[in-house]
Amino acid sequence: QFLYFIAISKTRRCFARFTPPKPIMSTVFDYPFNAANRQPYDSSVDRGKVILIMNTASKCGYTQSGYTTATELYNEFKEQGFTVWGFPCNQFAWQEPGTEEEIQNFVCTRFKAEFPMMQKVEVNGDNTHPLWKFIKEAKPGIFGTYRVKWNFTMFLVDKSGVPAERFGPGTKTPEIAQRVKQLLLAS
Repeated sequence: QFLYFIAISKTRRCFARFTPPKPIMSTVFDYPFNAANRQPYDSSVDRGKVILIMNTASKCGYTQSGYTTATELYNEFKEQGFTVWGFPCNQFAWQEPGTEEEIQNFVCTRFKAEFPMMQKVEVNGDNTHPLWKFIKEAKPGIFGTYRVKWNFTMFLVDKSGVPAERFGPGTKTPEIAQRVKQLLLAS
């Protein structure tokens, strides 16, 4: 009886410690957000497309390279089923202080960007937007961290809305383009 008790006790402890991995069951389309005009963005128009999601800032050292990369990718692949979602964020050294209207004007005039810009969000901390919480957990950063380290962190999302790749600020266009091509060819 004593050995039976030990076996049962150990078994129960093992089950108590086991936490099955959480499967990714949602997609980016399950998280509502607003466009730059503060109205809900209809993300259903982007179903079936490869999407590059990035946090942006207009007064950052990566502003030029980040927006240039996004604009080049958008212009090269938009006809093949690709888009970009830009989310302004003021959490990194307050480098995105403008209003959504000012940000939209800046991006359109300086970078000739035609992709959709969204309402300003937080990508880290207690007020992290649920979409950003989802994509960070789906594609952790270096060493398995979930935090977005800086402006222009980019997440590439496959046609079904599942995050496929994470890129750090300053990643060059050709590196991201290669992965975009792979995702566009995938069924």
